[in-house]
Amino acid sequence: MDILAIAFGLLGLIIGGAVVFVAIKLIEKTKSKQLKEHVDQQIESAKLEAQKIVKSAQVEASQELLKRREEYNAEVNQTRNEIRETERRLSKREDTLDRLTEQLQQREAGVKSQRDEVQKKIQGLDAKDKQLSLLLAQEKNTLLKVANMSVEDAKQLLLTRLEDECENEMSALIQRKTEEAKETADEKCRELISSSIQRYAAEQTCEVSVSTVDIPSDDMKGRIIGREGRNIRAFEKATGVDVIVDDTPGVIVVSGFDPVRREVARMSMEKLIQDGRIHPTRIEELVEQTRKEVTNKILQIGKAATVEVDVRGLNSKIVSLLGSLNYRTSYGQNVLRHCIEVAFLSQVMADELGLDGTLARRAGLLHDIGKALDHEIEGGHPAIGANYLKRFAEHDVVINAAEAHHGDVLPNNPYTPLVAAADAISASRPGARRETLERYIKRLEKLEEIATTFKGVETAYAIQAGREIRVIVNAEKVDDEVANKTARDIAKKIEEEMTYPGEIKVTLLRELRCVEYAR
Repeated sequence: MDILAIAFGLLGLIIGGAVVFVAIKLIEKTKSKQLKEHVDQQIESAKLEAQKIVKSAQVEASQELLKRREEYNAEVNQTRNEIRETERRLSKREDTLDRLTEQLQQREAGVKSQRDEVQKKIQGLDAKDKQLSLLLAQEKNTLLKVANMSVEDAKQLLLTRLEDECENEMSALIQRKTEEAKETADEKCRELISSSIQRYAAEQTCEVSVSTVDIPSDDMKGRIIGREGRNIRAFEKATGVDVIVDDTPGVIVVSGFDPVRREVARMSMEKLIQDGRIHPTRIEELVEQTRKEVTNKILQIGKAATVEVDVRGLNSKIVSLLGSLNYRTSYGQNVLRHCIEVAFLSQVMADELGLDGTLARRAGLLHDIGKALDHEIEGGHPAIGANYLKRFAEHDVVINAAEAHHGDVLPNNPYTPLVAAADAISASRPGARRETLERYIKRLEKLEEIATTFKGVETAYAIQAGREIRVIVNAEKVDDEVANKTARDIAKKIEEEMTYPGEIKVTLLRELRCVEYAR
């Protein structure tokens, strides 16, 4: 029994070992199959990933190629444009050189012709000199034969006669040359002034003496006026302007002839309306705050003007005065814009004449600086401005331009007449200045009245908006010489008795009319 049991046990162990072995083999085979499938999947996945990477690389490579191609095309186009621009510039320079060469050739031809003319004149003068010497010798012999004169007496007589003849010829020559020089000078002056005006063209606007302030509703008018008018009285007292509240919807009017005060009042009123707290104490605080802001704004405006005109090295007080000119007007023309325009016009004319354009521009900018002080200091603005500029050691040319641009003082340099001319050009531009109708009519009537006070004047007409007066005289009572003198006297009397912008042309007409009737 024991042996059988043992045999069965061994048999069971053998069968169990075989079963375990078979099971292990089956498991290993299954795992091997699964592992192979997993490896195949990994290989397939790797292949797909490799294909994706290759496609992505191809796309990126194509994009990079397109990008490089676009950059290359852009560089090529830029290079072509630069080459074309260079070719255009070279062509333009060639055209300029051709024109300059042609001008030089014309000038050389002109100089050559002038040289030939001078040579001919010299030869003619030599011939005349010889002829004159021969005539003098003949005259000398004749005088010695005819008159019993000594050699010295004959010489003195001949010299006297020769001196008289030369003096007459010289007077005629001087008069002719003077007329030619005057015609040439007038033509050159017209060309210079027209060129200056064309090269600097500025817009012109006229200032007014009132400012309007928008209000959100008409109920605000009552708050601005205040109980029994205390708010509006406090505002007018603090600002020094008049506030006009009428039936005009949506606005109130701030009126005053001092533009700085009017600007302070306008800004203060806008702040009060935005703040909403309107009472005398708040009004005084806001007005004082606004006055400081306007002072800083004036300094910034002055600095901007110096930058625009490119004038450097000015004292801060002068810069502040320049800024205040932005709030000053002359016949409605903004004085700061007028000074800037005069600066540029002076520079253009100075450059045309071969002078220092920078110095002329500085003199033109500061020529009316006295207008910022003439309401505080007694006297005319030319003298006030010159004295003020002397305090800051400004250039003598700038001081003389400020002092003499109205003809009160004689100019001592060539820049002052240029500034005076630019000042007249700026003031006489159409629309630059305005006058009231009443003042305009009075000025025209005064012009005609002055002209008709002279002897021989029949009638006078003010034309060209008062910039020219036509005077008609009686031809029987006034001859040519008296006509010239009368025109000068009329112009002089206008200068003495009238104040006007720019200049007034006096044209005197002398016409003799002969009337007969055939019956």
